[in-house]
Amino acid sequence: MTARGRGRGGWQQAELPSSDDAVAWFAGRLPDDWFTGAPEITCDRDEIVVVGELPALGTEYPDTDAGRADAAAAESGRISRFREDTRDRRIEIARQAEARYQRKVAWGARVGGTRELFTNVSVPVMTRLRQPERAVLDTLVDAGVARSRSDALSWSVRLVGRHADEWLGELRAAMSRVDDLRAQGPDGS
Repeated sequence: MTARGRGRGGWQQAELPSSDDAVAWFAGRLPDDWFTGAPEITCDRDEIVVVGELPALGTEYPDTDAGRADAAAAESGRISRFREDTRDRRIEIARQAEARYQRKVAWGARVGGTRELFTNVSVPVMTRLRQPERAVLDTLVDAGVARSRSDALSWSVRLVGRHADEWLGELRAAMSRVDDLRAQGPDGS
């Protein structure tokens, strides 16, 4: 990506191809026997994440600590098998998607209560924090909740995201509506 100039928030990145059709593209591209239903596909500026549900285990495990541990181990094993068995095809599909959408593709799978992501991207984000915000991060590090300020910031973002899902969903819907209105407006010529 190349910088295109300063915008309201600082330097802006060049426009990426739209990922609006990514769900449909993957639906047409993924083998029918990989997942039990349509995979969950999420896109942002950096990455497309594809997570599919694998067939349930055929074995019942007792509702005890040992049984739950055995079920989790079996589910993790099922996901590992899927990862190994599909590696070459996933790489091929990811290369095609990366060329089409100019974003990395990450994969994951879930079965039962286990969800695992593999090959996902960790993107550095630079921010400027004043002393009160740094003190929050340092408290998380000092308390052993996080290993570093970076880890503490990531933990904080996950926590906010978990507790603000409804509000963030409304904000994304409003932003989508603004994009729709912009597309309907004059082209400036």
